[in-house]
Amino acid sequence: MVKRTIYPTWIATILLLSMHTSYAQSLKNNIDHAYQQFVKSGKFPNGIASLTVLDGNTGQPVFTQNATIGLPTASTMKVITSITALDILGPDYTYQTKLAYIGEIDSLGVLHGDIIVIGSGDPTLGSDRFNNTKTETILNKWVYKIQHAGIQHINGRVIGDDLYLNGNDVPSTWNWVDMGNYYGAGISGLNWRENKIGIRFSANSIGQPATISSTTTPLTGTTLINEVITGSNGSGDNVYAYSAPYSNIIYLRGTYGRDLKKVIEIAVPDPAWALAQQLTTSLSDAGIRVDSIPTTGKQLLNHGIKLSDQRQALDTHRSPALKDIVYWFNQKSINLYGEAMLKSFGIISHNEATTQKAASLLSKYWEQKLRIPNSELNIQDGSGLSPQNRVTTLAMAKIMHYAKSRPWFTDFQKSLPTINGLTMKSGTIGGTLGYTGFHTGKTGTPVTFSLLVNNYTGSTSAMRQEMFQLLNSLK
Repeated sequence: MVKRTIYPTWIATILLLSMHTSYAQSLKNNIDHAYQQFVKSGKFPNGIASLTVLDGNTGQPVFTQNATIGLPTASTMKVITSITALDILGPDYTYQTKLAYIGEIDSLGVLHGDIIVIGSGDPTLGSDRFNNTKTETILNKWVYKIQHAGIQHINGRVIGDDLYLNGNDVPSTWNWVDMGNYYGAGISGLNWRENKIGIRFSANSIGQPATISSTTTPLTGTTLINEVITGSNGSGDNVYAYSAPYSNIIYLRGTYGRDLKKVIEIAVPDPAWALAQQLTTSLSDAGIRVDSIPTTGKQLLNHGIKLSDQRQALDTHRSPALKDIVYWFNQKSINLYGEAMLKSFGIISHNEATTQKAASLLSKYWEQKLRIPNSELNIQDGSGLSPQNRVTTLAMAKIMHYAKSRPWFTDFQKSLPTINGLTMKSGTIGGTLGYTGFHTGKTGTPVTFSLLVNNYTGSTSAMRQEMFQLLNSLK
């Protein structure tokens, strides 16, 4: 029989601490060696790399380099927006979009007034990512509600009330080249189908115009000026749309590969109007005549017409829970969702609906919560599309570590993609690449990390692989 040695509790504690210290030192040495190899690659003659690795249990730094230098975030900004929204609004928060009518319904089923859709900034309305938000599901439900109210004829119009967030807008620091494309769609008080539309092209001979064959939905009231040229085989999608909120002209420029079979998605300048138009069409298809053309709250306000507050409710549509919105936000990097969340906690917490004011409130929130200086969170938007964001990897890693202590952490962690075997969010924008996430390596020590590089040389794909090599030191 082998006699087992039983150590006193205090000795066992010392042994565990000693082992933890040994593992932490080994991990630090691995990261330090990998980082030195990374920066010696010659890819940063005029650029910079910043890396922060925190102990996932204690939050204490394991490794830091240039950790307090503010850098553009690209889409890694989305983790900060997600965590802030989950903390302020809560994981079960939902947006509400209301269907109502203004006026009176007579004995013949004629509504002498208007149908109105009242938005609250729901970015998922009409999205095909959730079963209860799909376009046809919502339109069919609303047509039924109108019919059930006894309305057979509308002696008025359909109004998309987008005034909640002062209409459709984009952050002031976004680039012109981004704004007209699906990823640069504005955030409206009444969003619809993620504020985008698909364009189908027919390629011709190389160097000749690529013609528009169709759009996924009608684009009434907007002129498409197509200057797209057919590119060579394998050249892919280099089509860019140029427009701004409420534009009535969209310019399409660039090249469309001759062998490309892809629907090009662009931003809709007035999503509330697009919704009002589609609901009008659906009512007409159901045999309910609408006498006047659809409009929006913003359009009426621009003509000095204020919407009546005397409204009769027909339906309240609730969005998916915020935790489910955050999932798609991070998995598919949907910029619209981030801008909606940013404005939502801005207006709910301090009645500030502008992107600039909401971003300032976000920085102040973390200054109060974690004592992170404002200079480490110079934030311009909620999605990271702004090239003027300046955030430190130390600030990002601290906020990520904070999330681990919250009851909604599991939902947040599920929202992060798995990339190169690590749970992390990526980001790419004009000379910037980034990754931030969580990992538990073979030593058993969990870590929280944030890595940003800016103004590197060489290709994006080559830099990405070198970043993966560096992050492999966490495994």
